[in-house]
Amino acid sequence: MTPERRAGLLFGFILSGLMSLLVSAVTTLRAVGLVDGVGGLWMTGWLSAWVIAFPTVLVVAPLTRRLVARLMGRRME
Repeated sequence: MTPERRAGLLFGFILSGLMSLLVSAVTTLRAVGLVDGVGGLWMTGWLSAWVIAFPTVLVVAPLTRRLVARLMGRRME
């Protein structure tokens, strides 16, 4: 695996982890509030979200790069 490919996987791993962490925190707090056990609920929701978010980022990122390049009037290299 090339360094660029590994960097892309690591980027997707970190990005999906952080985004799903933040979104799951907001949705968990909005759903149940600051109650006892909210941390456990949040972590359960986060792990479930991350399982979906990581492969989604890996699939959607290249499509998004091409779309942005098209919208900007440039070809991808």
